[in-house]
Amino acid sequence: MDLNLRKAIKSNVSGNSADQLEATIVDAIQSGEEKMLPGLGVLFELYWQNASEADKDEVLNALEQAVK
Repeated sequence: MDLNLRKAIKSNVSGNSADQLEATIVDAIQSGEEKMLPGLGVLFELYWQNASEADKDEVLNALEQAVK
């Protein structure tokens, strides 16, 4: 079986509004289920690919503080 997880996740969220994406993210975090991590990873990857250098720096600084 050829499963492209990235493609499937992108397809599932394609066309979602900001509110729907937020609900997906919040639900994934609140559920605490390991199976949700790939979806969050794909969303982060999409964000990263489209972020400006300033946005990336802001995220990296926030992550640095979060992991201290």
